[in-house]
Order: sequence, then C-alpha cells, then structure tokens
Amino acid sequence: MEKRFNQDVFVYANVPYIIKSYKDTLKNPKDTIDFNYELDRTIHKRRDQLGADGALLLDQNANIYRVNFIEKILATVLSKISNFIPEGGIWLNTQRPEWNDANNALVGNGVSMVTLYYIYRFLNFFEGLVSKANTKSVKVSEELANFLNRISETLHNNTSILSGNISDKDRKTILDGLGEAGSEYRKIIYAKGFSNSKTELSIADISSFIKVTKSYLEHSIKANKRNDNMYHAYNLMTVENDNEVSISYLSEMLEGQVAALSAGYLSPTQALSLLDGLKNSSLFRPDQYSYILYPNKELPRFDKKNNIPASKVEQSDLLKRLVADGNRQVVEKDANGGYHFNGSFNNANSLKEALLNLDDNYESLVKKDEEFLLQTFEDIFDHKSFTGRSGTFFGYEGLGSIYWHMVSKLLLAVQENCLRAVNQNEDAVIVGRLFDHYYEINAGIGVHKSPELYGAFPTDPYSHTPATKGAQQPGMTGQVKEDILSRFGELGVSVVAGKIVFKPSMLQEKEFLNNQKIFRFTDVNKIEQELLLNKDSLCFTYCQVPVIYQLSDTEGLEVVYNDGK
Repeated sequence: MEKRFNQDVFVYANVPYIIKSYKDTLKNPKDTIDFNYELDRTIHKRRDQLGADGALLLDQNANIYRVNFIEKILATVLSKISNFIPEGGIWLNTQRPEWNDANNALVGNGVSMVTLYYIYRFLNFFEGLVSKANTKSVKVSEELANFLNRISETLHNNTSILSGNISDKDRKTILDGLGEAGSEYRKIIYAKGFSNSKTELSIADISSFIKVTKSYLEHSIKANKRNDNMYHAYNLMTVENDNEVSISYLSEMLEGQVAALSAGYLSPTQALSLLDGLKNSSLFRPDQYSYILYPNKELPRFDKKNNIPASKVEQSDLLKRLVADGNRQVVEKDANGGYHFNGSFNNANSLKEALLNLDDNYESLVKKDEEFLLQTFEDIFDHKSFTGRSGTFFGYEGLGSIYWHMVSKLLLAVQENCLRAVNQNEDAVIVGRLFDHYYEINAGIGVHKSPELYGAFPTDPYSHTPATKGAQQPGMTGQVKEDILSRFGELGVSVVAGKIVFKPSMLQEKEFLNNQKIFRFTDVNKIEQELLLNKDSLCFTYCQVPVIYQLSDTEGLEVVYNDGK
C-alpha cells in the first residue's frame, strides 16, 4: 500500500448534499442536511458530457481533483472524529442510521460506540501501516492539512481530561473544537472546492494524530464497560445549558458486543468475561441456542400510555386553568378523572405549537410553565430513547428477533479473539473457554439445525428468526461472507507478511474422515481432478490448490508439484 502514499490516483465524489454547520447541527441534530438542486443539475450536465467522471469533484481549474491514499484515508477518519463525543461515541447527526437501520430513530440524539470500536480497529491497522513506511512525508490538500491540524490541536490540548471521568463541560469543549474544525473544512470545500495547493505532511505528524486519537478512544471504551462485563452499543447525548453535553445509556445490544470484540482492544481474559456476560444476559435465546439483537420487553398496553400524573397537573397553574376552562388544546380530563395530553400530538413540537396557539389570556402562564410541560411530556413518552422499529416491532429485526448476519459477525469476532489468545500463548484454560463459546455460537447458526427447529431448510440463508416463528425472509444479508471467513479460520489458513500460514489450532478432530473418500475439484487450469483421501484426513482448496490435512504422530509438510514430484 505504501506505493500509493504519494500517488495522486484517488478522487472525491461531488455529492449534492450539504451538511449544515456545527452551530446549526447543535440547534437541531435531526435536521442537518440540505439538498443543493443547482449543483445536482450541474453534475447531471457534466455527466452527459463526460460520463461517470462528471460526478467527481473538480479543482478550481475545472480539472478532476486527484489526491493520494493518505489524504483519502484521513478525510474518512477526520469526518468521523469531528463528530466524536468523549465517553459517548460518534454522534449520529447526518440523518441516517448505521448498519442497523432498525435503530433509525436514534438519528440526531444517538451516539454510536459501535462506530467508535471499529474506528479503533482501523486506527490500529493504519498505525501499523505508517509505522513500517519508509516514506517520511506526503503531500496533501492544504484544506485537509488544516482540518487535521485543528483536530490534532483540540485532542492534544485536552489530554489532561483523560485522567478520570470527563465532566459534561469538558465533553462540550472537546466536541466544540472537533465539530468546528469539521464545519470549517466543509464550508470551504462547499464554497470554493479545493484550491489545488498541496502541503507537506510528515508521517510523524500522522502517527502522532493516530496515537492521541487512540488514547481518547481507549478512554471511551473503558467508560462504556457495563457492570455485566458487556459494553454499551449506542448512547444518547443531550446539550445542556449551551456549554455542557451529558450522556445517557440505552439497553444492551448484540452489535455492541460484536463491535467491542472486533475492536482489538480487549485482552483474551476481557473477551472471555464479555462472552460469559453475554451468555448470561437477556440477549441469549435458549430455544435457538443463539442471540437476539436487543432484550425482549413487554410493551405497555394502549391504556397505559399518555397518562399525566395528577401531581404534575397540580404543579402547573397553566394545566389547572386549562382544565377548569374546559380548554382541550393541550390537556384533557377523562370521565375517570385521569389527565392526558391532546391525543393528536405526535411529538414535543406539537406541544410547543399548541402552547403558541393558546389565547393571549394564557400568555403569562405559558411563559412560566412551558419548560415544565415539555419535561413532563418527555418523562411520559421518553421520545429521546426511542430507537425505531427495534423497540416496537416484533418481526424484521424487532423485539425477540435473531438477526442471523449479526450472529455470524459475532462468530467471526469471537474467532479473532480465539486466534489472538492462541498466538499470544494465553493460559490453556482461557483459550479452551473461548473455543467453547465459539463452537456454541457456531452450533446455534442455522446450517447445524434440524428443519423443525430452524423453521426452514437449514442450508438456505434467512435474514432473521422472530420470537414466534421459524426463520423468515430468505436472503443472504451479507452473512455468507463472515461464515466463509470463519471457516478458513477454523481450517487455520491465514496470510502473514505475504506468506500462506497453516495453523489449524481450532480444527476439531471429528471433522476428519472415518473412511476413504474421493475428493473432486477443479484445478487452476480449469481441469476436473480427483484425489483419493485416506481415513483420518480432510481436504479443501485454497485458490484452487488442494490442501490435505492428515492426522499423524509426526509433524511434516509435503508439497506436490504439477509434474507429480
């Protein structure tokens, strides 16, 4: 990859969406994107003339703007880090959910630890790449270099806060520094595009940025460990009094555990503690011997919703007056003496509008009680914690549902931790217990089940299994990728420093043949071939080359060339 560090062979897409400024995002994090119709028309005209290249970002001389690998990677990482909230995660403020679109209502107030775990994994990889590089510096766009410098400055200048729990005020200070840096970068590119002016960036500065960023991410991962040894997946942020940001937590989610295991941060012992916690949690579903996405819950009946406690009505002069006047614009009293907000309200904005539309006679009471009523409304409906269909549906990744792709992601993440433990010569008991978790999760995946239990043909891929039915919604959903990777992991095949390595530490003896068998395969010359396999052997192909494992008392390796030698 290093040869791409200084080759300008990468481009930027010219996307006609405009992300609003940091200040506007803070005002309303659920409405942060505008569509630039004029730019969209321009892009379509260019596409008619140039083909697909017409949708690329041009420089100020109207040429396609080209950059190197380092710039593209930094642009991606910095865009995420500019939305980093310490101890919270990555702020979901671009009007879309993440991998799990069943959580789409988290947009705006949601903060993703899931993304943070994967950024940590990526930075480990990126750090390894730049630390081994012979290149000492690279040329990047002046605008991006300024973006990086401002982000690095904010992080370096505030490292003292990492010594303990971070205050809501310090959290906002960091977010302000990072958010403004991202906002300024976007503003310049939207208004003028790249200036074509490149500046020298040292690899040492990139390494320094990676190191300081990782220290913040590690602090946040530690802060998001739960008492049951699992880790938070998504959190909620609230801007308090303009100069503070507080964090609150949602219930445990399977994808949070998968991401934490994938991050490469946990030691084998910590990974084992997480898996023990997961097995004992409400996410384990014994009937399928597998894991659901979120804890199942009893949803309240209709008559349990929208009930204002009488004590709250007593605290509000406005509500008491409205009830006495028989005014139902905001509140009404039912035949049983219970109080309810107007049934046509769908969120807090409806309440604000109703208060605004009240007769002038109520004006002074509205001023006095508005904040109290909005807080009461939120206390009753808890809209802020609403995740989307994951909290209200029963099928389609809803309550009690197993999502098979996530179980396969869990399997692969656990395998990575198993192999890490083996390669670090971890205590045999720890390794053995990690292996137990791996094979238990594997046994729970459909292919190993009876059709009666699975609810479908076990070899067919299905999206999910709701609480009340068998497997539903046929489709690959990406699951197959993880299953193939896990299988090669079980067979012990990996590539290290450009060499194929065979280390089948996770392979089970029961997989070897009990009797002789013919193995048929297509070789690299597209010729059908047959091999006679003996008892106590197994065979697979890697890049169409047959590999035979044989159980034996002695170790050895035999390579057979095309000429039979």
